Amino acid sequence: MTRIIRSLIISYYKRQGWTAVNMVPEIRRCIVMAVPHTSNWDFVYIMGAKQALNIPLSFVGKASLFRWPFGRMMRELGGVSVDRDKTANFVDSMVAEFAQRDDFMLTIAPEGTRGKVRRWKTGFYHIAIGAKVPLVIGMMDYAKKQVGLVKVIWPTGDYVSDMAEVSEFYRTTTPRHPRSGTPDFGSGAE
Repeated sequence: MTRIIRSLIISYYKRQGWTAVNMVPEIRRCIVMAVPHTSNWDFVYIMGAKQALNIPLSFVGKASLFRWPFGRMMRELGGVSVDRDKTANFVDSMVAEFAQRDDFMLTIAPEGTRGKVRRWKTGFYHIAIGAKVPLVIGMMDYAKKQVGLVKVIWPTGDYVSDMAEVSEFYRTTTPRHPRSGTPDFGSGAE
């Protein structure tokens, strides 16, 4: 079933005219920042890029998505199950996941939702610091129909400074559902 789903995703991705870009091909352990995240279609296009670029992207999903009948498929697509009821510390559990894997490109949407947000969640940054891995700017541009990986940023521990560099890039991308205003990146203290 997973092969069929993969084939459907890559076929749809190509038919829609999307192209994949990878300006950081040597990175295999990192946090991929999925911004902006405004539509369920983001998942389809990032999965298309994953196949086109042959990179081991993973994503986090709530535990209920990993139950029968979809559990096996979700894991084969790169999903990592997180039970929010049992996982008291998401950051620590993801740092532990990094410690168990040689290749782990964990895709996280800092916005935490497809809806408009005022402030990014900062767990992605704390995972990168704890796992000693870089942040990779993931790009999803609906105007250009491009998706991929464009820049590596090694977190310095100065969240505000690091996010200033990130925000400059994201001002030039077009989400599926543009929002007014740019979310506050916060202080990193969450």
